[in-house]
Amino acid sequence: MKSTALSVIALMAAYASPALADTRTDVVTNYANIAAAGYEDSAITAKTLQAAVDALIADPSEVTLLAARQAWLNARVPYMQTEVFRFGNPIVDDWEGKVNAWPLDEGLIDYVDSSTVFDDGENAAATLNVISTPTFELSGKTVDATVITADLLENILQEADENEANVATGYHAVEFLLWGQDLNGTGAGAGERPYTDYVQGDDCTGGNCDRRGEFLKAATDLLVADLEWMAAQWADGGDARAAVTGDADAAISAMLTGMGSLSYGELAGERMRLGIMLNDPEEEHDCFSDNTYNSHYYDALGIQNVYLGNYTRVDGTKISGASLADLVKEADAGLDLETQVKLGNTMRAMAEMKAVGEAGVAYDQMLARGNGSGEAVIMAGVNGLIDQTKTFERIVTALGANVGGFEGSDSLDDPSSVFE
Repeated sequence: MKSTALSVIALMAAYASPALADTRTDVVTNYANIAAAGYEDSAITAKTLQAAVDALIADPSEVTLLAARQAWLNARVPYMQTEVFRFGNPIVDDWEGKVNAWPLDEGLIDYVDSSTVFDDGENAAATLNVISTPTFELSGKTVDATVITADLLENILQEADENEANVATGYHAVEFLLWGQDLNGTGAGAGERPYTDYVQGDDCTGGNCDRRGEFLKAATDLLVADLEWMAAQWADGGDARAAVTGDADAAISAMLTGMGSLSYGELAGERMRLGIMLNDPEEEHDCFSDNTYNSHYYDALGIQNVYLGNYTRVDGTKISGASLADLVKEADAGLDLETQVKLGNTMRAMAEMKAVGEAGVAYDQMLARGNGSGEAVIMAGVNGLIDQTKTFERIVTALGANVGGFEGSDSLDDPSSVFE
């Protein structure tokens, strides 16, 4: 009997190891490793985009334009998986607007179709068209933009007049310069900017092809620099890594805050449900390229990555380690199973959206008024995200995490106010 009792005790000790505190430390370290890899991949793919942009500017053609567009699409894959690090980590949230701000008043940057210009008096810079205007008045000051530089974009144009619609940096400024406006509404087709918008001399279309190239290069170079900076913050010795590894309990709270806020208020609400309510193609995230279904898919995948402690790098290398799933399973195995089931349900819904998009029905077509099947595809993703967030709230309690609440959205919390 004595040996049996000792065996049971030994088995229980082995099952309980490692200690919860040690496990939390390992979870946080793996979380930081995944963030570092994700931002490094984002910087790597942005450098590939940078090379493609340089090639386009040097030798504009249909081939070089399409190559630059594909490089942009590829660059979105790792970056969108990093958005889950945003809400719980101030260093990311304070920085994010430089690289992924949307929607934007594209008339600030370049020519736009006159039928798309709506003067509501709220943004004096909405039709500035910096590419065609080397000197202009902004915020009561005369600006010399005879040479378009990263400093001009970052420190003068970005959020000029404290208006968030004035976006001159990041992925979406580059996207607009590669695709141009999508003037198809909820019909088929993305932006159709011609490569001749970058041709020098008499064959230039759109005017100011040299300045358009300057703007595109400055925006792309700045994107690379910003991503390299953030990758360094998560590397060994970086401030973001130090912030999470210095306090494991606070880091666990940050992880849950990021998962819940992206899942509920940002993705399910502002990026998906709101567009369905308004049936407005301007509410799609990658509105120039019609890449929105991919961005939503990889956002959701990023949430699952953090919970499971897994990430697949762009070169195929897999990162895995201690995870929130381990902590939740130790606290409540049933809750972990429920979470993994719900994450799987969401990813299946998002994969269906991705498949519909890849089959030729773009996201703006899905949200068109009267497209019941398209709305059902989007709402399946919305409902999955909402459902998994409810389980995240239970995890907060189970782990004793200090989470003040997840980001909300009027489209989910107060739908009637959307139309006021």
